[in-house]
Amino acid sequence: MQNVSTTASFGGTLSVYDHASEVTGTDMRFAVFLPPQAKDGPVPALTYLSGLTCTWENVMSKAGLQGWASELGLAIIAPDTSPRGSDVADDEAYDLGQGAGFYLTAREMPWATHYKMDEYITEELWALVHDQFPLNPARHGIFGHSMGGHGAITLHLKHPEKYKTCSAFSPITSPAQVPWGQKAFTAYLGEMNPLWELYDATEIVQERQTRAHILIDTGDADQFLSEQLRPDLFETACKTHGQALTSRLQPGYDHSYYFVASFAEDHIRHHAAGLT
Repeated sequence: MQNVSTTASFGGTLSVYDHASEVTGTDMRFAVFLPPQAKDGPVPALTYLSGLTCTWENVMSKAGLQGWASELGLAIIAPDTSPRGSDVADDEAYDLGQGAGFYLTAREMPWATHYKMDEYITEELWALVHDQFPLNPARHGIFGHSMGGHGAITLHLKHPEKYKTCSAFSPITSPAQVPWGQKAFTAYLGEMNPLWELYDATEIVQERQTRAHILIDTGDADQFLSEQLRPDLFETACKTHGQALTSRLQPGYDHSYYFVASFAEDHIRHHAAGLT
């Protein structure tokens, strides 16, 4: 790893690192917030997955997570949203290509060469941060926003032994049934086929439930609510198949980081309670 920067934050440190990823075949950048409690030994950790067009920086500079994480003694790991570089496939649209990895392993070219974000996060990055930082691997949760909420819920459902707690802000919970997901899945996975079900939370939860209580917040003024997010589909699937879920529609809130920051404390406390 190469340290890009380290900054004091809420009594702890916010550090940014680059490393050469064997999984993606590119250099990857991620951020780590370590609370002051990490000076005394391993602490619980949360992986935060960002949404379309974002990097590690959006959440660390806009959401205010570090303050609550410092109070409760939680580390936060914030990876990028896709591989990047001049030789990495891209698209002119904001919702495909670099910045829009959708936390899956692409099977179609040219994407399949580098776009392996689920493997990167659950295997390579997981091993790296637990080797290099004072984190407790038995107390690790995951959350995210929008596309990152999609990633957080799917990775939790598929890897509950790693990610013990889960929450999401404005997640795309049924990507196979909405335009954002259909566009990305067609490009990365091919025309509709059984692979789509492996990356759709509404489909996964029908086959796999976890012991966690998932928390979701979405704004009722979110401009993407009815067309792209459809939390009602995931709510129905969870109720039908016995997955514990609290899904709240927050009046007046949109899709922005003003919304995320408004409920950041609730989510950090949700994870802290589940990781005790």
